[in-house]
Amino acid sequence: MNYQNAFQDIVPLLENAPNHNFRFFVENGEIVSVSLQGLELTAVPSSVLELDTLKSLDLSRNQFKELPDALNSLPQLEQIRLDQNALTAVNLTSLNLPNLTALHLDQNQIAAVNGNLTKFEKLHALSLRDNQLKQLPDSLWEATHLKTLFIGQNPLPNLPEEIGNLSRLEELYLHDTPIEQLPDTIGNLTRMHTLDLGHNELTAVPETIGNLTNLTHFLYLSDNQLSTLPDSFKSLKKLRYLNLTDNQFSELPAVLGELENLREFRLYNNQLTGLPETFGKLTHLRELYLNNNQLRTLPESISQLSNLQHLDLRNNQLIQLPDQFEQLANLSFLDLRANRFFRLPYSLALLPKLEKLDLRWVKPMIEPDWLGKFEENGCIVYR
Repeated sequence: MNYQNAFQDIVPLLENAPNHNFRFFVENGEIVSVSLQGLELTAVPSSVLELDTLKSLDLSRNQFKELPDALNSLPQLEQIRLDQNALTAVNLTSLNLPNLTALHLDQNQIAAVNGNLTKFEKLHALSLRDNQLKQLPDSLWEATHLKTLFIGQNPLPNLPEEIGNLSRLEELYLHDTPIEQLPDTIGNLTRMHTLDLGHNELTAVPETIGNLTNLTHFLYLSDNQLSTLPDSFKSLKKLRYLNLTDNQFSELPAVLGELENLREFRLYNNQLTGLPETFGKLTHLRELYLNNNQLRTLPESISQLSNLQHLDLRNNQLIQLPDQFEQLANLSFLDLRANRFFRLPYSLALLPKLEKLDLRWVKPMIEPDWLGKFEENGCIVYR
């Protein structure tokens, strides 16, 4: 096949579009994927509409004002991207694509979605991120085949109880909205492995979140108004990443120690003055960020975090470290900036894998004799 002839009406457009992204992919001699980003298109080029084997079409960064009906000429189409166009409303009524699995409409000005989503029986991923939606389409709650849903960065006042109908949902991205509370029905989403609730106005998390026992990849609750967590949090035993930064926590519940599979835990920018002794049970933890709190002490049990590699304690009120700190045998980075240590414990000199130690703005501090030798052995010390 002469691929230049296949795109005869597109090639002339490239000269006047310096930021274009024109690509295509071929399988078994057939064009199956085309990217036409940044060409200032208002209609789908006729040469593309002749590609009856096309499965993926990216029309992002163009000038489309509506979903083009011409897409019906591509019966094999599975994925459509119309991000960063000029869409203000979406009408799905005339769109007939029985094989559609993913529809991405991010970063437009969409205020309404009309038509029935349920007719796309294979639709697994829907992205409406960063638009002007104040209400989600009623048919969304009947699209029970959805697995991934992006609806963040919209002025949504609430999340309807019908969210619980999407029982096959595995990923939900609901961030940067004015939402203050979640419906209890969010606990019905028991297949969920990734949940982003960051940068909202949440003041509490419902007890039913403990039903999400398949949360493994990611739970993001940063930048809300949280000061407590429900006891049911202890059921999230498969969770590997938890972010509670930029909230109102002054203390943490002991049940967090039950999250035995956590690999990364971010808690900075809160008002914590201490940590529960149960922190020592997080033995799979590799990264712990506690900077910008009011910590005065650390629990002795923190020395049990034998897999910890990165520990950020900067900008707290610490004057000493726990005994047996040297048991953190895998610690490679330790940030102690802007604390109140008068002297550093010798246990730091016994950390076998420490590569970077940050001591800036730790005053007054008596510099220990072993610090220079520590640097000679290869550890980078900032002071």
